Amino acid sequence: MDLELVKRVGVAAAYKGQKVLLSHHGRISKVYKKGAIDLITEADTGSEKVIIETIQKSFPDHTILAEESGLNKGEADHKWIIDPLDGTTNFAHQLGLFSISIAFALNGDTVIGVVLSPVTGELFTAGKGKGAELNGRPIKVSNSQTVSESLLVTGFPYNLVDFNPLLTRFSNCLKASQGVRRLGSAAIDLCLVACGRFDGFWEQNLKPWDTAAGELIAREAGAVITDFSNKPFNIYKKEILATNGKIHQEMLALLELT
Repeated sequence: MDLELVKRVGVAAAYKGQKVLLSHHGRISKVYKKGAIDLITEADTGSEKVIIETIQKSFPDHTILAEESGLNKGEADHKWIIDPLDGTTNFAHQLGLFSISIAFALNGDTVIGVVLSPVTGELFTAGKGKGAELNGRPIKVSNSQTVSESLLVTGFPYNLVDFNPLLTRFSNCLKASQGVRRLGSAAIDLCLVACGRFDGFWEQNLKPWDTAAGELIAREAGAVITDFSNKPFNIYKKEILATNGKIHQEMLALLELT
């Protein structure tokens, strides 16, 4: 499999999606609800359509898992995982914090990751074993040694009924760190850990399209990624902790519920 071609197609698809999103940004006529606070707009579906069309021109037989259209079965060992607009709530409120996330998995193993921030123009990419880049330049995680030196980022799930564990973890991390941010796009959060702007990220109840590309980018930049119990992470798990590695054990202790 020519993974460089896969990467080029993924990047081209992301830029096609960018054009759709920017054409709608600030001009959304209607916002729909998939859940109480889980939104979708015509920008989500429009971006997804052009992304899938771009991929299928080069790889018509590949499987595609996309947030809005679901699973389009093809070759089982070649799978694209797509979030055409990660951060729809921000987008609907005309905030520029949103992204396009495109990953490619070979035999169930994510090997290419592409995350594009349409407003800033920052393009994060990674190939398994090849490192991670921001706009073509290599990136790596931060060197912060302790949580007290660290800036953290997290997200709040749409569908959580019991907020007490979430608030306990948030409080623990807020007290121990230099601050906690909540940007609203898990793909961006992971990429900002990858390039060292954040030292750690945690969230729960995410979907594969939220984490597939960003997880690879962060890992290739040197991040350590597990669940909250320090077990190996995969994109179908409900918990993710990504850190620069140096603060990982301390973060695990802060996330532990006693």
